[in-house]
Amino acid sequence: MRRAAEISQTIAILHKWGVHTLGQLAALEPDQLGARLGPIAVKLWKQANGQATRLLRLVRPAEVFAEEIEFEHEIETTEPLLFILRRFLEQLGLRLGALYLVAPEIRLRLTFSDKSRYEHCFHIPDPTRSVEILFRLLQAHLESFRAEHPIVAVGLEAKAIRPARQQFQLFETPLRDPTRLHETLTRLTGLFGKERVGTPVLEDSHRPDAFRLEPFVWELPSASSPNEFSSMMGPALRRLRAEFLPEPGAPVVARQGPYLASGDWWNENNWKRAEWDLELESGMICRCQERRDESEIEGIYD
Repeated sequence: MRRAAEISQTIAILHKWGVHTLGQLAALEPDQLGARLGPIAVKLWKQANGQATRLLRLVRPAEVFAEEIEFEHEIETTEPLLFILRRFLEQLGLRLGALYLVAPEIRLRLTFSDKSRYEHCFHIPDPTRSVEILFRLLQAHLESFRAEHPIVAVGLEAKAIRPARQQFQLFETPLRDPTRLHETLTRLTGLFGKERVGTPVLEDSHRPDAFRLEPFVWELPSASSPNEFSSMMGPALRRLRAEFLPEPGAPVVARQGPYLASGDWWNENNWKRAEWDLELESGMICRCQERRDESEIEGIYD
């Protein structure tokens, strides 16, 4: 930046002297020019006379790991598509291996006969260049993929990074095979839908068992402090997702309740319930809810 400012200042002085062209600059005496304006002006004079040599600055273009093909005939089944994608992965794997790189994500692009396009990005929890692992991810996704029109072109692009070295804490256990978990999540997403697969998160509500699903995150959670759960008192309640009715005539040793609760009275999702804690003769302690003139077990205490 400083050098560019000095050049601009020197050129401005030359313009005040009436020097506006390269020929006018080349006609000046270099010694006199250097004595008045310094070495910057001498360098400009040499460039104007063709006496300066400037080495080329080599710029290495960014490496793009992508493969694409347009089919002569339309594709309507997954077999030929998977055949092409495997060849793409083999080529990308060789190129990544030559540069000692791995892929944290790959992007699949499909073009259909009606000119519409489909694009999906696969985030790889454990970056790799293994053809088998990457191919399983693509295959699991395409098994549940449906298209209304034949495929006329396909493209595959890989993002490349350096292999990472991760040091776990003393009591942390990494996933045995993160890629297999990702493959399982891909299959579940294809079967049940994206909105029904994820990590359950408790909602800020007094309603029992109120939760929502959020997209699965691969980052490890921060280590909990030793005293984080020291203030928790009492046994844990394991809530049952399916209806479970106690056996008719099951002897109840003790009971506590009812515990009345209600909420969301300001909208159509209002609710109210009455719950009891029961201890059965078998020793099991459970949480029951009164519903339809009978008791339904909501959960079991550890």
